[in-house]
Amino acid sequence: MAYNVYEIANLILRLANNGYGSEPISNMKLQKLLYYEQGYHLACFDEPLFDEEIEAWKFGPVVPQIYEKYKSHHDQPILPEDGEVSISGQHYELFYNVFTYFNRFSAFGLMEKTHIEDPWRITSETGTGPSHVITKAMISEYFKKVL
Repeated sequence: MAYNVYEIANLILRLANNGYGSEPISNMKLQKLLYYEQGYHLACFDEPLFDEEIEAWKFGPVVPQIYEKYKSHHDQPILPEDGEVSISGQHYELFYNVFTYFNRFSAFGLMEKTHIEDPWRITSETGTGPSHVITKAMISEYFKKVL
């Protein structure tokens, strides 16, 4: 079952602002955390965490809908909104573990990390058209190798 991407983004923001974060979450960092959450979820459960596509942009993977929602923040911290997302059991355990591992990196550290990984690198080099979608199949394949 795929979750609502806005609720997933808000859960990341909530964790970061409840003392689990090393720094406030900017839009750029949020994008990279969404990418890693999606990647590990696909690899572990063979289903997407959220349905929205991830694109290869200049500064790394981006979920365009979330970028649009928070673009006015520029590089400033984003605070969570009210509301909950119901992720339970193994899905939440994986989500939390991915968050705590990757959140220790800065936004630029995550950007540099994604730039050397195949999904972004290959898509940004060979993509065509205005949007360079990093396919869920490519993300899944890559993260299964990482595991």
